[in-house]
Amino acid sequence: MGYSGHQHSANLAYHSASYVQQYLKECYSKIELPDAERKSYDTCYRFMYFIEYGDRYYRHAEMADAELKPILLFYGMIQLLKACLITIDPNYPGDTHVLAHGVTSRKRKKRQYAFLQDEVKGQKNGLFEYFSRKMFHVKQVEGEKYRMEDLLSLIPEIGPLFEKLNDKRTNYDMTPISTNTFTVHSNILDSLNMTVERLESYLQQQGLCSVKILGQHRDFITLQVHREPKLELQERPFLYGRGGVFLPAERNQYNSITEVMVHYLVLYNLSMICRYETEWWGDLFHTQESSDLPFILQFLEVTSKKIPKLLYGFLDQRGK
Repeated sequence: MGYSGHQHSANLAYHSASYVQQYLKECYSKIELPDAERKSYDTCYRFMYFIEYGDRYYRHAEMADAELKPILLFYGMIQLLKACLITIDPNYPGDTHVLAHGVTSRKRKKRQYAFLQDEVKGQKNGLFEYFSRKMFHVKQVEGEKYRMEDLLSLIPEIGPLFEKLNDKRTNYDMTPISTNTFTVHSNILDSLNMTVERLESYLQQQGLCSVKILGQHRDFITLQVHREPKLELQERPFLYGRGGVFLPAERNQYNSITEVMVHYLVLYNLSMICRYETEWWGDLFHTQESSDLPFILQFLEVTSKKIPKLLYGFLDQRGK
């Protein structure tokens, strides 16, 4: 099995069969699966092939024209997701229901189509439902619709573009001042239309049971959380990126969707558009008239680095 040479050195251990077998044995033992050692032998090479092919897709995406990147990045992500799922379920895929993408896109209208206003819909079965539930304990509502603008607003790296092009604030920095204590600009209260007291109870309702707002001083609110939010844990409602942690600026962003789920849905839609909406896709790049293009290019740049980081972070957490 040839190594394709794209990964960070910390991930090279996943190219060693003896390491992977031991790693999978620990993953299975931790969730008390019977016969963990035998199962780790059975799944070892399947896991390694998913890593290998995921890596190759990302490597080819780096060299590909932007018009082709969505397909390569989507299938690269799928391979890494499958590697993650094997650490939880050695029998994956147990049946054909989990093999479909688990998402549908709507038929596009030719005129006045805007990518940011486009939607995809979750299905009852398929990879999206399965990895959301297994990896992030998020249960899907069948038929739930996801709008591209709402999804992209959950990626902090795209926040500055929303401000510049759409005059829309999508998040607020959480600036660390000591262990587990942060300041957030008071403007978040206006954005969410809340008092300080309401914000505290609202954050607690989002699952941050022990969050406390210590006070408001001039332009900033000081809040304390039970433990430092970490990128690899993907705890919502926090958003992670640009080297920091953020809180969403709009109420509809306070949901259980993790960033891995966001990237999957957006990449699915882009991969469908570039395959089946060739005329619109070609015009997008060649006329550059649409404000959709900067958002799409920014997203492709972010996802090419961030998804491998998030999914390898997930694998590392599983082995601890």
